[in-house]
Amino acid sequence: MLLLKGEPPEDALPSAELIDAMLGYYEQLVKAGVLLAGEGLLSSSTGARVVYSGGKRTVIDGPFTEAKELVAGYYLIQVKSRDEAIEWAKRCPLEAAVDQFGDSGVSEAVIEIRQVAEMDEIGATDEQQETEARLREQTPGL
Repeated sequence: MLLLKGEPPEDALPSAELIDAMLGYYEQLVKAGVLLAGEGLLSSSTGARVVYSGGKRTVIDGPFTEAKELVAGYYLIQVKSRDEAIEWAKRCPLEAAVDQFGDSGVSEAVIEIRQVAEMDEIGATDEQQETEARLREQTPGL
């Protein structure tokens, strides 16, 4: 999974140029047959966090201040190796986001690469793996 990190300035929408750049990248992923899913996310001001601590759940409304830690979008890709995922991440047009939002103090863009865990990789029992497979069969789009 490629996690696009950051938070654009409040109420800032992507420019046509940024959207075109991201669509071009999306198209490359589709043509290569590696894209499983991908979306951009709205500002954290539209979101919330549910925090479990001390035996209680607390809801914290956005926006959230630590912009470099926030996820602005994602691409779920299926590739053969970590190195291939890194190569795809290096092709993402991050410069388009920095160019658009640079006047607002955005000076860098970050993609975090994370491997999606398969049930057998996290120590799930055979029964748990069978349950997960059955649930996937019932889930549209998976």
